[in-house]
Amino acid sequence: MSDIIANRLLPKHFNLVRAIVDLGQLSLAANALALTQPAASRMLSEIEHIVGSPLFSRTPKGMEPTAVGRALALRAQNLLMEIREAAREVEAIKRGLSGTVRIGAVTGGAVGYVVPAIDVLKAEAETADIHVDVAPSGPLIADLMAGHLDFVLGRIPAGIDARQFNIQASLSEEVDLLVHQRHPLANAEHLTFADLVHFPWAMQAPGAPVRQAVEEAFLEQGAPIPVNIVNTTSLLVMIGMLASSNAIAPMSREVSDLLCRQTTGAGLCQLDIRAPISVAPYHLISMAGKRMSPVALRLRDLLLTEFENRKRLGN
Repeated sequence: MSDIIANRLLPKHFNLVRAIVDLGQLSLAANALALTQPAASRMLSEIEHIVGSPLFSRTPKGMEPTAVGRALALRAQNLLMEIREAAREVEAIKRGLSGTVRIGAVTGGAVGYVVPAIDVLKAEAETADIHVDVAPSGPLIADLMAGHLDFVLGRIPAGIDARQFNIQASLSEEVDLLVHQRHPLANAEHLTFADLVHFPWAMQAPGAPVRQAVEEAFLEQGAPIPVNIVNTTSLLVMIGMLASSNAIAPMSREVSDLLCRQTTGAGLCQLDIRAPISVAPYHLISMAGKRMSPVALRLRDLLLTEFENRKRLGN
C-alpha cells in the first residue's frame, strides 16, 4: 500500500497540503498556488483518495490537519525543499556555474567584497567549488600571472607591466587603527599621531600599501615614525598582539568593522584619530586575453556589481 501511495502522490499534492496547513483555509491555499478553489478542492479529494484517509477537518476557525495531514505536511516541507534545491542545481549546471573558481584578494577586499559575493553565488550554485587566497598584492599578482588564479582584488606592484592585465573598478581603502578595549588610548578623543608614537605596533612590512599610508600620515603631521614594530601579514598575529599588549594595528575599514562588532567577542575598538588614513585604490585584475569559466565570470560580475553599489552609495 505504501508503494502505491508513494508512486501516485505528486509534488503538486504536497504543495497543496503544505499551503492549507500554513494558511488554514482552502481558498487562501488555492489563491497562493494560482488555482481556482474548485480545482484545489478536487485535488484535495484526489489526495485523500490516494492516501485513503481524511487530511483535514473543517472547524469554525478553518481547516485543521488530521494526524495524517500533519504527517504529509511535515514531509512536504522537506520534499519541496529538496525539489527546489535540485532545480537550482540543475539550473546552475546548465549555466555553467558548477565548476571551480580560484580568486585572490587583499584582506579588506576579501572581507568587504568577496565574502558577500560568494554568499550570492552559493545561493545560486551551492556546488560551485570556490577557492579564495588572501595575501598581499605581490604574491597574488604572481599567482595570477602563473595561471593559478582567475582574478584578484589587489594592486599591480611596481615593475610589473600593467598592459598584460584587464583592470576593472577602482576602490579606495580607508585604514583604522585598532587597539584592545583596555588600551590606555581606547576612550581618548581626537588623537594626533604624536600621541601614538611610543606604543608598540603590529603591521605589514615596509613597502606594503597600508604600512606606507600609516608612515606618510605620521610624516604629514610632523610626528616621528614608531620604532617598536612587529612586521607581519598575519591577521591572527595582529589580533593576538592587540589582545596581549598595548599594541596598535592598522587594518582596512572592512576588517576593522568586522573585528570591532560586539558579536565577534574580539574586544577590539577603533582609535579616534584626527586625520584619516587612506591607501591607494585596489582593483579587480585579470589576465588580458584569458578566458574565464562561467562560474568565474559570474563571481567577477557579482563583485563588480557590489563595487558599483558601494560607489553609488558613497562608501
